[in-house]
Amino acid sequence: MNHTDFRLILLVLLSMGLIWAGLSGCASNSPGWNTADDLGSQVEESDARKRARLRLQLATGYFEQGQTSVALEEVRLALQIDSGFADAFNLRGLIYMRLNESRQAEDNFKRALSLNPKDPNTAHNLGWLLCQTNRFPEANQWFAQALHQPGYAGRSKTHLTQGMCQMRAGNNAEAEASLMRSYDLDASNPATAYNLGLLMFQRGQWKSAQTYLKRLNSSTLANAESLWLGIKVERRLEQMEAANLLGEQLRKRFPQSVEFSAWLRGAYDE
Repeated sequence: MNHTDFRLILLVLLSMGLIWAGLSGCASNSPGWNTADDLGSQVEESDARKRARLRLQLATGYFEQGQTSVALEEVRLALQIDSGFADAFNLRGLIYMRLNESRQAEDNFKRALSLNPKDPNTAHNLGWLLCQTNRFPEANQWFAQALHQPGYAGRSKTHLTQGMCQMRAGNNAEAEASLMRSYDLDASNPATAYNLGLLMFQRGQWKSAQTYLKRLNSSTLANAESLWLGIKVERRLEQMEAANLLGEQLRKRFPQSVEFSAWLRGAYDE
């Protein structure tokens, strides 16, 4: 899989409603995901941690709105109040990822993990970062560490991300296993269905690809990329009526998309 293909998969994830926090992990409090203060017995947070957490909540809001400079400043203020706040380093890593500052992102994720080694969220984030810089063995180690944590609620997300990384590395058998684990945990995730369909299509397993894409493309979660892939799969199976119906969906719902333009040209092999 080339770099363009991988960027497309990421865009598909985002366009299907998987916001950055959902893909890369949540930097603020998440149910079932313990922070450093929560490990072991439950203790009341210090005043400094409470004030830092308020700053971090502001930073998260700005980050979600795309205001990265303001988010970075709020994280800085949070760490000025509480320099041992692992969640703040994790969020700063996510911000630097968005800014394509890989070194700074890695440093912050590792700092967060030094403060809270058992946090699966940050381990997931670091794995995804390393995958994007083609450091596949290291990425897999961090995905495995996230998945090893008891009670981790984001297993489906991490199996999906690991599968995408393995696809990028060309390890299709491992990718299929990871994506299938994600699908078993959450069959409703459109990104998992799309990537399984894409993987099967690339391997020439048209019927399997059809199985994963059919449910997705018959739902409101279908997008231009999934419909276009579904068209190509149906054509491979010589199911022209089904392909044309998907094409009409593409025409009605995504008339400005590059996929619709490709459909009009008949560019099925591009």
